[in-house]
Amino acid sequence: MLQHGPKRPLYVPLQNILTKSQHQNPLIINQSLPQESTITPQNPSNHSSSENKYGHICDLLLSQTRSRSLLKGQQIHAQIIKSGLQIIPLVCHYLINFYSKTQLPLLSGQVFEESERKSSTTWSSVISSFAQNEEPVLAVQFFCRMLGDNLCPDDHIFPSATKACAILGRCDVGKSVHCLVIKTGYDVDVFVGSSLVDMYAKCGDINESRKVFDEMPQRNVVSWSGMIYGYTQLGEHEEAMRLFKEALLEGLDVNDFTLSSVIRVCGSATLLELGKQIHGLCFKTSYDLSGFVGSSLISLYSKCGLIEEAYRIFDEVPIRNLGMWNAMLIACAQHAHTKEAFDLFKKMESAGTRPNFITFLCVLYACSHAGLVEEGKKYFALMKKYEIEPGTQHYASMVDILGRAGKLQEALSVIKGMPTEPTESVWGAFITGCRIHGNTDLAAFAADKVFELGAVSSGLHVMLSNAYAAAGRYEDAAKARKMLRDRGVKKETGLSWIEEGNRVHKFAAGDRFHVRMKEIYQKLEDLGDEMERAGYVADTSFVLREVGSEEKNQTIRYHSERLAIAYGLISIPPGRPIRIMKNLRVCGDCHNAIKFISKLSGRVIIVRDNNRFHRFRRWKMLLC
Repeated sequence: MLQHGPKRPLYVPLQNILTKSQHQNPLIINQSLPQESTITPQNPSNHSSSENKYGHICDLLLSQTRSRSLLKGQQIHAQIIKSGLQIIPLVCHYLINFYSKTQLPLLSGQVFEESERKSSTTWSSVISSFAQNEEPVLAVQFFCRMLGDNLCPDDHIFPSATKACAILGRCDVGKSVHCLVIKTGYDVDVFVGSSLVDMYAKCGDINESRKVFDEMPQRNVVSWSGMIYGYTQLGEHEEAMRLFKEALLEGLDVNDFTLSSVIRVCGSATLLELGKQIHGLCFKTSYDLSGFVGSSLISLYSKCGLIEEAYRIFDEVPIRNLGMWNAMLIACAQHAHTKEAFDLFKKMESAGTRPNFITFLCVLYACSHAGLVEEGKKYFALMKKYEIEPGTQHYASMVDILGRAGKLQEALSVIKGMPTEPTESVWGAFITGCRIHGNTDLAAFAADKVFELGAVSSGLHVMLSNAYAAAGRYEDAAKARKMLRDRGVKKETGLSWIEEGNRVHKFAAGDRFHVRMKEIYQKLEDLGDEMERAGYVADTSFVLREVGSEEKNQTIRYHSERLAIAYGLISIPPGRPIRIMKNLRVCGDCHNAIKFISKLSGRVIIVRDNNRFHRFRRWKMLLC
């Protein structure tokens, strides 16, 4: 059963709204109408002639729809009601479309309900209005009502219904719609087929999406884009890129949504050179000015460590959507440009763009990165002003801010005050704070709460084990790891990678399989001697095993990020920065060691781990 939150009135009296709008700004509607067409109530029996005779009224409504002029459009609507023209289906269609484009879907619904004759066009208009304006439950409900009236959906109605299913994430409802599509023979229609591909992809059923895609007799840019987007969302980057190349070979005119999806692949896989080539394609097709492409390009350059390029893209796009603001905010937060993040938030408010829950996650992350407790509290409280209910991710961010600042009891109070049960991410943020400040008692308390949740990720088990090991409680650390093994869960292998020569080179700790491994290890040996002469002392507390000091030194020296950096030093020409990506956090000793490597080599070294960016430049660390 589809639910739509608490009960609320679906509609408000249109006459009240329209009368109020006329009093606020009196406008003589007849001045906008052709003088020979004085509007008078029409005989209901002569609807078809009325539609032809008053077609210019529809033109007026269309004009206000295109200009998004709500007040003038409502005044025309008031005149239509007074003149009795609402009985004409074509006029109702234009009214529904007008309220849809001005983002008032409930008023679209009321116009529909007050229409005496409901044609397939008016059904299509109202279902589309709900689907396009984030009212997916109503879209599905009206779709079912239409079927109850024995009306057959067409190639305009089916895509709206599947879009609503995609927004809801209801693959089961979408499959029912798909069955009806097949029964009515619309499965061969390119627009309906494309909407099904997109729906299944957004619901996470990539196999069904691919099946529909492969069986389509004809494909368009929507079907190709939906398929590429689906693979991108699942992290299947190679297949997404293969499909993109295939689409180009078939001569498809890709759109901004296609390019946006492919650029996101490049950003996630940190394929900078390929991303630059696709950016060039965007420039040639003028899609570089699209808000969708702009947000993807900002994310690409930010994830590849080129924050300056991200700023440039942001400044060049003339019309910024919410996605662009959020992409730039998270880029600032990840690169520790905290002041710039706060300034962006203010500019966003001034521009009239309403922040959403992702926006607040970005600014809270910036506060966490910079250790700004009071600012974090301020933005967390500001969510109420925008009627945004904090989610578990927002609570996890607040716990992280307080925990890293050593305010563990206050963080615990935030957890206890949550309206819902704390999730793994919330307790994980708390355990991180306990780990930083060496409070193993509170960490153990949090661990008990975590284990009550049932199955949890391997990362959380490892986090607890590391907290015990850091405090010297190796027996407790071993128990935590044994529990991980008993549950059949494997710890994620730490990997680092670097792009060079149009290839991505991956390394694991102690790796010996690269073709240039002998040179890499020799480079690390030479660097080790130079670093020790420069004052570097290994911090073996980050080796969380009870082994000898010499073995600890050897273990920490060959972490994956150091192998990747050494490869960069011997393969990337002098003067160019070295960019390393890592799937886990950089340990404290490697963080310190990279400062010395940057200083001794004279290279800019940028390391992106799974949490933030670290930028090292010769004698000083710029960002960390």
